[in-house]
Formats: sequence, C-alpha cells, structure tokens
Amino acid sequence: MTGKRTMNNYEPVIGLEVHVELNTKSKMFCRCSADYFGKEPNTHTCPVCLGLPGALPYINQSAIEDCIKIGLALNCSVSPISRFERKNYFYPDLSKGYQISQYRWPLCINGQLTLDNGQVIRINRVHQEEDTGKLFHQEGQTLIDFNRSGVPLVEIVTEPDFRDVEAVRDYAKKLQQLFRYLGVSNADMERGDMRLEANVSVRKVKSQKSKVKNTSQNLKVEEELPPYRVELKNINSFRFMVAAIEYEIKRQIEALEKGEKLSQETRGWNGDKKCTYVQRSKEEAHDYRYFPEPDLPELRIEESRVKSLESSMPELPWSKNKRFEEEFKLSTAQAKILTETEELADYFEGLVELGGKEGIDAVKIANYVINQKIGAGTSVEEVLGKIKAKGEGVIGDERELEKLAQEAISENEKAVADYKSGKEAALQVLIGGVMRLSKGKADTSKLKPILEKLLKVVT
Repeated sequence: MTGKRTMNNYEPVIGLEVHVELNTKSKMFCRCSADYFGKEPNTHTCPVCLGLPGALPYINQSAIEDCIKIGLALNCSVSPISRFERKNYFYPDLSKGYQISQYRWPLCINGQLTLDNGQVIRINRVHQEEDTGKLFHQEGQTLIDFNRSGVPLVEIVTEPDFRDVEAVRDYAKKLQQLFRYLGVSNADMERGDMRLEANVSVRKVKSQKSKVKNTSQNLKVEEELPPYRVELKNINSFRFMVAAIEYEIKRQIEALEKGEKLSQETRGWNGDKKCTYVQRSKEEAHDYRYFPEPDLPELRIEESRVKSLESSMPELPWSKNKRFEEEFKLSTAQAKILTETEELADYFEGLVELGGKEGIDAVKIANYVINQKIGAGTSVEEVLGKIKAKGEGVIGDERELEKLAQEAISENEKAVADYKSGKEAALQVLIGGVMRLSKGKADTSKLKPILEKLLKVVT
C-alpha cells in the first residue's frame, strides 16, 4: 500500500475531453432524426449515416452554429476556415469504418474557463464531429444499434492543467451548466448526452523542470510533462469520473514506486469492482490515418456570422452569478444556487422585480426561495404573499425586544449560569425563550447582540 508520504511526492497531470451531443432536429450529415433515445433500434438510419456506397454527406448548419456558441462561451477564437477529416478506425459501432471529425482544422481554438477557485483551465479546441452507434452485450453476443450513429457531437479538449479531482469536477459541472444555458444540449449524463474522458499521468514533484521562454508579450512557463498518459474512456457520471481518476493516480504511483514503466493505454472504469481496467493500447494521431473528407467542402466562417451568433447568446451563468452578487447584494453561495439553472435565475429575477414594488428585499426573497426549496413553477404571487405574511407583525423595535430578553433571562437562570460559565450554546436557549414569549414574532437577527449586552450586567 502506498503511504501518504509517498503520495505527496507525486502530483497528477490531468487533461479532460468532454463529448456532448447536440439537440438538433436532424443528424450531423443526413436528414435522419437525432431524437433517437428510447426508440426502436436501427429505425433512425439511412444510407448516409450507415455509410453505404454512393451516399454523400452534407453539413448540418444548426450543429455548426451550436459548436461556435460553445466555443465563444469558452473564450475561443473561431477559425475562419476549418475542415472535416476522416478518422479511420475499425470498431463495430462505426459502420463506415471511419468517423467524420476535425483534427488539424478545428472549428474553435485557444479558449479558457475560470473555475470557482480562480484557476484558469486552458481550452485547446472545441471541434465538431459525429457520434458512433451503440453496442449492447447480452447473452454471449453483441448487438449494435445505429440510431445514435451520426448524431452531432461536440468535443471540448483542455490542456493538461488539472492537478486535483475537485478541479475536474468543478470544470465538468460548469460545462454541463453552460450547455443547458446555451440550449444546445440537455447534457443528461445518464442518457449519454454528455460523456467524460480524462488523460491521467503522474510525475514526481521534485523532478519538475521549467523551461522559461521570454516573449515580447509575456513570460511563458512550460512544465515538463510525463512521458506517458492513460486515457479513461466514456465515463457517464461526475462521481465515477472522480473515483476513476483517484484510483488511477494511486495505481500509477504504486507502479512507478515498484520501478515499473507506464505506457500509453486506454482504460475503462468498472463501477462494481471500483477499479480501472485495460481496454487497448493508446492510439496516436497517426494511427487514425486522418485525411480531409473528400465529400465535404471546407467551412468558411464569416466574422459577421460569428458576431451575430455572439449577440444571440444568453447571459452566461458565471456572468449572471457575479451580477446577482453585485446587483442584489447576495452572498456567493446564494448567487450560485439561484443561477444553477436559467429557469430558476429568471424566476428569481421576476420575484425581485415584483417584490421590489411591494417593498420586499431581494436578500429576503433569496433566503426564502433557497430555504423553502421553491421551484421555478411556483406562483410568484403566492411566494411573495407568504414572504409578506411572514414579515408582518415581526417585532423589530429594540426597546420591546430588550424587554422580552429581560423576561427570558429572568425565567432561565440555569441558561444564564451556563452562559456565564462559558457555554455559548446556552444563548440559543435564551433566544428560544424570547421567541416563545413573542409567539415567534421577534426579529432573531437583532436578538443575539441584545442578549449578549444584557448578560454582561447579570450577576
């Protein structure tokens, strides 16, 4: 078993690839319906998505626009010219024997996303491709459903910037939230709308080397990367991704400590045994024999089109989060909860707008919505009515509160003695006494300092 000290001698180097299916009406290169989930197997297919001889693909414009929106939201540059290529490999779920993807000419490049902890994750590329079919293993045989084959798929590839699993989880959840805000995908991981892949390796902390390049614009530090990487494929939950990466980090450290040499390979995650397992040796780009798709033209994206798409995008979740903090004076935690979905954020803003006309504070509305777990479908008038009724009759006058506090102190000698002996919890007993005397109408936000002041003079 690897000891804690040994673990601390290493750090993980992790890059993430996120695949998300777009919710377009038709597939990427044909007119078949992309709404395949739960449908009878092999009923959403045609000669194009099955790759039959003589069938010619054509590009789904809506999918391209959705891919650009994702790229723009991640601060990417949109390539004025990009191309599709054939990625050749032979698996049963690829009826053509190749996948139409982008490698040398991706649609969007060089972006970034800032995590909650302030770390900036660099985005290498956001590119468009098509999904594969789905394999079903049962009773000793493998069946194939090609309904998913050809569904528009966007891949977001990061640089190897992650050093812990918490950052991986935060990044993946932010992407899921983004896809839903943009309306480009349901990003339902159980259905397979969104799938995660991680490239994991480890290196000794003390052996890190830095190569510093001084450019005219900035100082760039390039860290030496490990000579291998292990790819964890097609993981469909945040929990499984965290567990798989944690297991893989530990496995690799133990292997290196034994003097073993680690190599490129692809591994899967066994949720029952809670371990990774070898699927195949890791392919490199040249193994896929990429070449330009001869049946599709190059994509030329005009700047005016990019600006039009950018102007049509909604306020992004992290921008909305910051605005809620500044405009409504919410805490970071409150703003994060209320902007979790666009529907809840819009609902809250509707409450604040109407509540403001009735003199109800935004923070009070936020507290009520969060504490009562109010959903976006609840009547705005009903919620505001309950908040208003709760606030009516509240005793906020300090002289009246002091009178009630004195009475509670007189009735609770033991609590007073306990507080004097250093038991802070006794203060809650006295607050409870005031609430009983006021029939629950005392303003609790003012009670604590009043009680503390009175208890200082109690002998």
